[in-house]
Amino acid sequence: MHGQIAKYTAKLISDGSAQADQIAFAAQDDIIISAGKSTLAALSESILVRLNCLALVAAAPSLPFADFLIQRSAIHDHEIIPRDTETRTFLHDIPILRKTEMTFDPAVSISTLLGNRKGIVVEGIGIIAAGSLTVEQAYINWSSVFHSTYIKYLEDLLEYGFMFPGEEDAFNSFRNAILVPISTDGLEFRQGPLIEKQAILEEIARVGQYTVQRRLVDSFFGNISYSNENLIYISQTASSLDELPGCIDPVPFENSSTVGITASSELVAHRSIFETTGCRAILHGHPRFAVVMSMICSEKKSCQVTDCWKDCSKVRFLGNTPVVAGEIGAGGIARNVPPVIGITGSAVVYGHGVFSIGMTDFREAFQGLVDVENWCRAEYFRLIDESRKKV
Repeated sequence: MHGQIAKYTAKLISDGSAQADQIAFAAQDDIIISAGKSTLAALSESILVRLNCLALVAAAPSLPFADFLIQRSAIHDHEIIPRDTETRTFLHDIPILRKTEMTFDPAVSISTLLGNRKGIVVEGIGIIAAGSLTVEQAYINWSSVFHSTYIKYLEDLLEYGFMFPGEEDAFNSFRNAILVPISTDGLEFRQGPLIEKQAILEEIARVGQYTVQRRLVDSFFGNISYSNENLIYISQTASSLDELPGCIDPVPFENSSTVGITASSELVAHRSIFETTGCRAILHGHPRFAVVMSMICSEKKSCQVTDCWKDCSKVRFLGNTPVVAGEIGAGGIARNVPPVIGITGSAVVYGHGVFSIGMTDFREAFQGLVDVENWCRAEYFRLIDESRKKV
């Protein structure tokens, strides 16, 4: 248990999502154990004894976006409801707890709110998330909340502008000093086509690590695959892209086996993309600015569509990259992405992320993911600067 806590503490630091000195885990072993910031560790233990779960993480995000979202919410609001796919699929909404709403014992208020949820935002403390069975689940849920609040804040900022003292300074610091540039510099890729099974497995695992290292995914989101003759090698559902050895399924292309039962939920979409484009490599990530920009639509006020994420029939564009709606799994993504992804080799799904292809290997697919995210970053900041000029 101590090893798991150390592992996921290190992950929160390496992925840049939490403040290194403001992280604590607690877990139920023979006894409750905890590690990290002493005050947060004590709080985590006190919360965990009140919950029916195995692990808990409390950490201050590296960015103040979650606290800003609490300040922006109406006093009677008790949750944040981001529009991204991950919130809709895994979290539904994100409960918030203000300082003024906490009892004399914060653990009581927090455990009451967290009792039937995966994660919450607590003003002045940060994000607190539970794992029902493992420390990993606590980390995944924390990371999912971080991802969703990041997306929600950037989206709201574009729509409503800066509203409180300190917001603009914090955003400028984020933009100019904290945000890490994304590129393929220093990365090595095997030249395709890849034929040998071991080479394919090793390359998938390596590129999965690159995707996490370059912060093109959060939590356990994203998937990756390679097609060779009659097999699709694809990451398993709920697998972390930086821990893929042993978590890659070889699935018959014609779906004649039950092997695919543990494969990524996007297997049907991957198979259809292979069939439509003739590519060999597919990489699906959730880069944050691409997710934000996919939900920015100039027709929103006049459009009659309510559930844009699944019912919009239009193909929009971010630069040259097509944007489509679609449900995950065998839903709209499998229908809507394959016909358009061949235009530039990449496609964005509303509120969800980017699919990118390589005709023979992952170099092209990874570069496509990077290019889309960099374009979306530049366009987002252009829109922010444009809105500032209007004030």
